[in-house]
Amino acid sequence: MAAITVQNLYKIFGKKPEEAIPLLKDGMSKDEILNKTGLTVAINSASFEVQKQETFVIMGLSGSGKSTVLRCLNRLIEPTQGKVLIGDDRENIMDADKEHLLKLRRKRMSMVFQNFGLFPHRSVINNVAYGLEIGGMEKDERDQKAGEAIAMVGLEGYEHKKPNELSGGMQQRVGLARALANDPEILLMDEAFSALDPLIRADMQDELLELQQRMSKTIVFITHDLDEALKIGDRIAIMKDGAIVQIGSPEQILTEPADDYVKAFVQNVDRTKIITAQTIMRKAPSINIKKDGPGVAVRKMKKKGVSTLYVLDENRRYKGIITIDDATELKNKGVKSVEDIIRDDAGTAAPDTPIKHLLPTALSSIYPVAVLNDDRKLLGIVDRASIISEVNLNGTSPTNEAEPKTVPEHS
Repeated sequence: MAAITVQNLYKIFGKKPEEAIPLLKDGMSKDEILNKTGLTVAINSASFEVQKQETFVIMGLSGSGKSTVLRCLNRLIEPTQGKVLIGDDRENIMDADKEHLLKLRRKRMSMVFQNFGLFPHRSVINNVAYGLEIGGMEKDERDQKAGEAIAMVGLEGYEHKKPNELSGGMQQRVGLARALANDPEILLMDEAFSALDPLIRADMQDELLELQQRMSKTIVFITHDLDEALKIGDRIAIMKDGAIVQIGSPEQILTEPADDYVKAFVQNVDRTKIITAQTIMRKAPSINIKKDGPGVAVRKMKKKGVSTLYVLDENRRYKGIITIDDATELKNKGVKSVEDIIRDDAGTAAPDTPIKHLLPTALSSIYPVAVLNDDRKLLGIVDRASIISEVNLNGTSPTNEAEPKTVPEHS
């Protein structure tokens, strides 16, 4: 179910903005319309859906229309034409009067701004509680809710500090806490981290990812930074000249660019940080430890032309690997079980592990990496050749700079 549905959204700046819409439909460009009419096209027939609990990133170069789209979602900027439907009730915010629109902004769609938007004369807790205060909530209750939001963003102990006593990153946490205090359905974040130093910005991105795991909010996030979009977005919409050029997962944007514009956008991205194990894994040759013995193992390896099998238990959980030499020796001895020859020489990884993190394992082990889900069920394997091929395709040198994300052991 979509949390936000945007249908044929237009925003034209200038007198008689509606006159630009038929020209756009006839194929005129943004620049041609500006020259012909003096009207500025900010959004050109944008349509998209944001799913519940999704982090949806809208990105593009300066002037692409991304921030205008965000402000049209809660009518901080009035759209020229189109619909914005929110929630299960599919309420069209275009139909809301001024009073109801204020309620929507306070309770259903909270906004986090690039420049923090804090009141310098108010303490942290009073900044966070501001929306609750103007909504008429009693002081004790709003202080409690504000305190919970402050704790959520890691600012306990700073409740009575003023904004000028905080670092830029801490001020942004206050802005985020203020948005969270209302417990909104939707968070709108407009270049929320772009004013921060790179290290603080990276920390805030990590903080947002951790918060989202706990909160499961619907987030619309605006950025001009592709690396930021790839890091935090479940899906990404790329805009150019007011129009949406492509919508897709980070991996789709990177591996299946819709046109030359998107291709140029992503050409310098480190693919090995985005391409994951599940993208390049293949089916694993396996046996069941409960029913398959050395004879079956040897026969299967010969038939498939492999020298290694992946051993699963009766619940298809991964146990380890066996080799053709060990299985043949047991078969010749008449042993019926492979239990004693199971090895743990193969590395393991979760399906969302980036290829870059698999490289050390690929270089140190002769066996393909086993890709496991959280229950340690075998999804597939990734061989050394596939990993190194991706690294070389990216134009980087193989180095041992990261460890694979492993799957937790089960007793």
